[in-house]
Amino acid sequence: MKILAATIALLPLTVSSSFVPSSPQHIFSNPSCHEESTYKIPTTYESAILARRVLHLTPLGTLSTIFPHSHGVSQSTHPQPSTTEQRPANLAGMPIGLMDYISDCEPESGNPVILAINIATSFKNAAAGSNISLSLQWTPPYPPSSRIKSWNPFSSRKEKEAVPYSAANLPRFSLLGYLERVEDSEDLRRCFTNAHPDAKYWLPGNRIHASEWVRLVVQDIYWIGGFGDRAYIGWIPVEEWRNVTVEEVEKTRLPGERKGWKEWSVDTFGEWNFEL
Repeated sequence: MKILAATIALLPLTVSSSFVPSSPQHIFSNPSCHEESTYKIPTTYESAILARRVLHLTPLGTLSTIFPHSHGVSQSTHPQPSTTEQRPANLAGMPIGLMDYISDCEPESGNPVILAINIATSFKNAAAGSNISLSLQWTPPYPPSSRIKSWNPFSSRKEKEAVPYSAANLPRFSLLGYLERVEDSEDLRRCFTNAHPDAKYWLPGNRIHASEWVRLVVQDIYWIGGFGDRAYIGWIPVEEWRNVTVEEVEKTRLPGERKGWKEWSVDTFGEWNFEL
């Protein structure tokens, strides 16, 4: 039995070496300065360009806020939870993340624009003084033509994968900042509804819910570009985020924007297909 247990423990490690990324593996951190990486790790500014590209192409994000303490919150200033909401009494200080529509309607600044529905939990929490962050992840429109292969000893048949790519090896990041009102305009309405046609029913002045335009004024950026031996992981200076030009965003390409990309490699930075 001891031999069998030891054999089972080693089975996940028996993967064809031709398909496994080079060692050492840094999943959630970059190599130390004295360690060598087979790949060129993008700089913070290059990572800022990639992040801005993700923002430009991604219409949905997760807004994270914190439920307020009831004491000290003005009922006349901040929307209170409806009685039909059946909100538990012990949520003060608890975080919550909810999906929301976003759009890159201010590409010069890099501040995402959001159509805030005032009755929504995220915006009630923000109005009550909560900090707020917006999390984005890159979802490639095309699956890779070449994937890492592994053998699962506990599976007797070929099972369908949850997603046709390694999500852990793709960019994701969080923007930390604060909400600021934006003046309504036809240009803003056009930009936002181009990304979200159904949002026309909730534009400011609609008969369903009170709403308003807000921008998330970006103050900090935490970036995970993929695995740490080939992508930058860490904080991006906000000055670099703001200095990225529209031309740089338009020129760069993320993995999976085009067909035929390889999951474990990167070409050149301008045609970022994971072959740096």
